[in-house]
Amino acid sequence: MLGVFEIFKVGIGPSSSHTVGPMRIGVRFLEEAARAGVLASAARVKADLHGSLALTGIGHGTDKAVMLGLMGFKPDETDPDAADKAVAALHSGGRLTLFDGPEIAFDPKTDIDLRGDITPSLHPNEMRLTLFDSSGAELFSQVYYSVGGGFIASEKQLTAPAEDDLIVGARAGRHAFASARELLALCRDGGLSISDIVLENEDEHRPRDETQAMLDRIWFAMRDCVDRGLKTRGELPGGLKVKRRAPALYAKLAEAPLANEREQLFDWLNVYAMAVNEENAAGGRVVTAPTNGAAGIIPSVLRHYCVVDGEENLGHIRTFLLTAAGIGILYKQRASISGAEMGCQGEVGVACSMAAGGLAAVWGGTPAQVEHAAEIGMEHNLGLTCDPVGGLVQIPCIERNAIGAVKAVNAARLALRASEEHKVSLDQVIETMRQTGLDMSRKYKETSEGGLAVNVVEC
Repeated sequence: MLGVFEIFKVGIGPSSSHTVGPMRIGVRFLEEAARAGVLASAARVKADLHGSLALTGIGHGTDKAVMLGLMGFKPDETDPDAADKAVAALHSGGRLTLFDGPEIAFDPKTDIDLRGDITPSLHPNEMRLTLFDSSGAELFSQVYYSVGGGFIASEKQLTAPAEDDLIVGARAGRHAFASARELLALCRDGGLSISDIVLENEDEHRPRDETQAMLDRIWFAMRDCVDRGLKTRGELPGGLKVKRRAPALYAKLAEAPLANEREQLFDWLNVYAMAVNEENAAGGRVVTAPTNGAAGIIPSVLRHYCVVDGEENLGHIRTFLLTAAGIGILYKQRASISGAEMGCQGEVGVACSMAAGGLAAVWGGTPAQVEHAAEIGMEHNLGLTCDPVGGLVQIPCIERNAIGAVKAVNAARLALRASEEHKVSLDQVIETMRQTGLDMSRKYKETSEGGLAVNVVEC
């Protein structure tokens, strides 16, 4: 079932596809090797990274993620400080204890091979892991793909023939929907909101109070990330010498709390979004929403509109997250949320669309108005490229989240004030995003081979 907690997942930065996904792949590979009965005989492991995983892997922390995954670190349970210490110990000692397996020698320079010259055919984020015995003979090898938002798939899964008229997860709940049109029909026929539909689908998997508690934990993780980003100063890692800006901006805003809201609206959205994405760039603990690269947009809008004078409106926050998740599920099912496939329209564009729909719901919008807000949020992000300078999730990624948060709020306002039926549907704009992503040059899709990445001199 593709549900709320597949769209919103706790992980560590700086990338859901290049950090969270490879960590999960490492754990999964060793679990499969153990089931095959070969893990105990392993004396060496080698990771071959292809396509975007190789081209932006160092800047995105993919090499570190591979090591952490092989040691058994899981993104949703990992403390960033503990992860850093484990990787530092591996570098100094040259030894790695495989998850539920033996301790082996490991040299990142030779055991992680970044092959950016290899262009995968199934998905740009391809990763092959291989175990060898003490004689150098191959014991076990698998190919996996990190397909965006922390989702992973094996080669077998991606090459399996699709079942007729079935999009994975869409038919697996009480209210089956595979398109926005179907989702709106369910709302209309049942007199329900989008958040009601998504929540009742989650009821199939656990008691409602557990789902609500899980939604609250997602929000608490987002909130804590914002708070850390607002108070943590310094320079971001990676060599670009980018300084954290959120703490200074927040201090200025806090000094003038009664200033004209219209003048400060952008500033508050900017500072919350940047706080999250500066934390993400530093490898901190974030929530994929729906990806790490776009993790700041939804928390920014939630923080500004669902927390008043320090009081959290958990009812509004749950409605927002459920609605946004329903929209995110549509993008994941009908297109992609991978920057390496779609460019940044698949990350920041999708997050903007989700946030616009969530806010429209909180503001009392009808399902049709929520769908319209989500459509506007994506329509004006179509064609957005992914061209990170230096392969780091910093420039333009941090500011891009701030811009995306502002766009999301405006999209919700436009939708709720529309006087007539809109001409472009959410289904149409999702399909347009998909087609645009397929047509987009590979160099603009998380390879750092085009755009700002080649026109900005690294300092």
